[in-house]
Amino acid sequence: MRSANQSKTTPARHKMHVKKGDTVQIISGKDKGKVGEILRAIPKDSTVIVKGVNIRTKHVKPRQQGESGQITTYEAPIHSSKVMLYSEKEKVASRISYVITEEGKKVRKLKKTGEIID
Repeated sequence: MRSANQSKTTPARHKMHVKKGDTVQIISGKDKGKVGEILRAIPKDSTVIVKGVNIRTKHVKPRQQGESGQITTYEAPIHSSKVMLYSEKEKVASRISYVITEEGKKVRKLKKTGEIID
């Protein structure tokens, strides 16, 4: 039986500090120090898929008779808290702050370099 405070709605989307296409550096885990581009952001789980990071291998069975099986590699998602935005110009990772421009647009800015991302 479901209690009154539980509902059938989907889990809330988490606000993430990174978007698809951002260049990020991994700050923890087995791929610590690697730099790559975000291929896909998954806000529901607060995870991201970064190019060349967290590579997994999958053994694929043959589907038809006479076909051979194969081993494929793919990038698995990692939690967004393990990545930090990276400045290509300064070669440094930095936290971000949100600032409002003169036009009234809210943009992301790197704290260390002052570089505007959006």
